Amino acid sequence: MRKDKRLQRDLDNAEDYRSWRAAALELDELEGKADWRAEDESRDYDFRLIRARLNELRQLREEQRVSELVYALHEGLHGNLGGIANPKIYTYCRVGTKLLIEEYLHEVAICLNYLCDNEFPDFTLDDKIRFFKRTGSSFGRSGLMLSGGATLGMFHLGVIKALWSEDVLPRVLSGSSAGSIIAGAVGTRTDEELTEMFEPGGLYLDAFRLFDLRSAMRNRSLMDQGQLWHCLQQNMGDYTFEEAFERTRRIVGITVSPIEPHQHGRLLNYLTAPNVLINRASLASCAIPGVFPPVMLQAKSYDGDIIGYMPSKRWQDGTLRSDLPMLRIARLHNVNHYIVSQTNPHVVPFMKDDRARNSTGLVSLVSELARSSYGVYSKHIVETARHRMDPEGWWRVAEKLLALTNQRFSGDINIFPSQHPKKLMRMLSSPTEEDMRHFIRSGERRTWPQIERIRNSSVISRTFEACLQRMKDRGETRRDKAPGERVVRLRASSSRA
Repeated sequence: MRKDKRLQRDLDNAEDYRSWRAAALELDELEGKADWRAEDESRDYDFRLIRARLNELRQLREEQRVSELVYALHEGLHGNLGGIANPKIYTYCRVGTKLLIEEYLHEVAICLNYLCDNEFPDFTLDDKIRFFKRTGSSFGRSGLMLSGGATLGMFHLGVIKALWSEDVLPRVLSGSSAGSIIAGAVGTRTDEELTEMFEPGGLYLDAFRLFDLRSAMRNRSLMDQGQLWHCLQQNMGDYTFEEAFERTRRIVGITVSPIEPHQHGRLLNYLTAPNVLINRASLASCAIPGVFPPVMLQAKSYDGDIIGYMPSKRWQDGTLRSDLPMLRIARLHNVNHYIVSQTNPHVVPFMKDDRARNSTGLVSLVSELARSSYGVYSKHIVETARHRMDPEGWWRVAEKLLALTNQRFSGDINIFPSQHPKKLMRMLSSPTEEDMRHFIRSGERRTWPQIERIRNSSVISRTFEACLQRMKDRGETRRDKAPGERVVRLRASSSRA
């Protein structure tokens, strides 16, 4: 009992993921959960299929039967093969899941790196590129989506830090409203610059300044948009989406909503709006109705001048139409696995911790019914109100509410903070350095229990990306090693007997 309490204290007071993970593994061992991990059998996934698949791939690789290995990988790579992505198999232990699953994923990564980094007479560079592009495209990849939430969205920075520190930060990110600030700041920074962002003073935080009554009436908004604009310029510079992509190789998307009733929300990124300024897109995405006025987007002309982008149109808060633009991200960037950092105060109370074991108690049943009923009834109420309203009056308000309630606010893996009334009262206040330390630590701690699941879910797609980059570098400069070259590997949580 004393050891159990000591380990729990170590878990609660861990300063980094390594310390948290060490305490969590020891607690799992103490509670007998390590035995569950070591046993292949479970009703939650097809362990026979995974075991057979692991043995087949390992044998083909060790016997250097390259053509058969390529065939086996091309035909049999799926993100949820045999149910290995089932959330339930990540609810038994604090760290990781079945060792068989981790060993299988590790073997797939080894096989891909083996094919990429060696020369074979019957598997040329062109064959490799074709195989990796087709199979990688078929497999898909992960994306990180950052919701709105005003100052509460600074929680996203801790999520980013935890993922970055463990080398599992997806290349594809989207942000709405407050999430666009963090996504834009990440998307304009190189790897070397990104580390500095997590230090005290790494971001300029003075974004919110209330108008006095006269200024608020004159500007028809509660907050000084000029102050927010200055904050965004300080944190992102004047990069366009295309310039940021070329600089960092990260794919950043920002959602904005139209003020016109017959327009659709847009996802701005280096493909859909390459010349639009990221900081201006974020300003529009943060334009909460009544708090900040709608925004005209800006872009760089062919000559590099700043000009209006669709100057007759104005845009506002991206959360209103598309807080998490999953469908558009999927179409543009082949994303089929979504990690969501959700901080919207109207959503978080109804989020469910997908690491929690299912309970059969009355309280759990009532809670589940409340969560499921919330979305159904809110949509029905808004839809009914919309049909009964005057099209020239409150109808547009109902339209916006309907767009809000029709959205999906969760993904495959969800990370969200605990909510307190004190936090909600300061949603539109500029965070102090102490506030930022709290937000970052909270985001890290809420992400740590999901790290191994994220690592397992993304290791194959990350390996595909790394292999394609290395092959591209070798194809362009065959004798020169690519700078910053690295091989993605799945770090085993513990050795398997």
